[in-house]
Amino acid sequence: MYEFVKDSSLQKMIHALKYEENKEVGIYLGEQIAYEIESSQFFNSIDYIIPVPLHPKKEKIRGYNQSLYIAKGIKEILKIKIDSKSLQRKVNTESQTKKNKYSRWENVGQVFELIDKNRLSNKHILLVDDVVTTGSTLESCIETLQQTEGIKVSIVTIALA
Repeated sequence: MYEFVKDSSLQKMIHALKYEENKEVGIYLGEQIAYEIESSQFFNSIDYIIPVPLHPKKEKIRGYNQSLYIAKGIKEILKIKIDSKSLQRKVNTESQTKKNKYSRWENVGQVFELIDKNRLSNKHILLVDDVVTTGSTLESCIETLQQTEGIKVSIVTIALA
């Protein structure tokens, strides 16, 4: 949706979402994404929105998954169901924020798993994350999701760093 610029209003919003428990920012940004993509024919066939999952331990510490709140904002406008159960993070990786590209890729190699392949079979998924830096987390999610027959995966993020 946006380019991530250090010390910008967007950076402050993302920081508030991730570290200051401001879930409303996530919903607002998700709504902005939805308004932007709702007229695109490409996104008309989406069956489920899947937020990039956090490991249960990290989610417990943070109290919520910021990508889920972005997904909730998208759902408000597009009326597409959220599936936060089929894709799970099975490995609790350390934060990516201070890692270089290779270390990020290595850090998320095989950390996701599918819980219910049949539910996603022949479906179009919108995978949602907050910020894409190297794409390694999204790549790992997509590789896992592509174990499902006939799946189509599209991605959307608030910002590209």
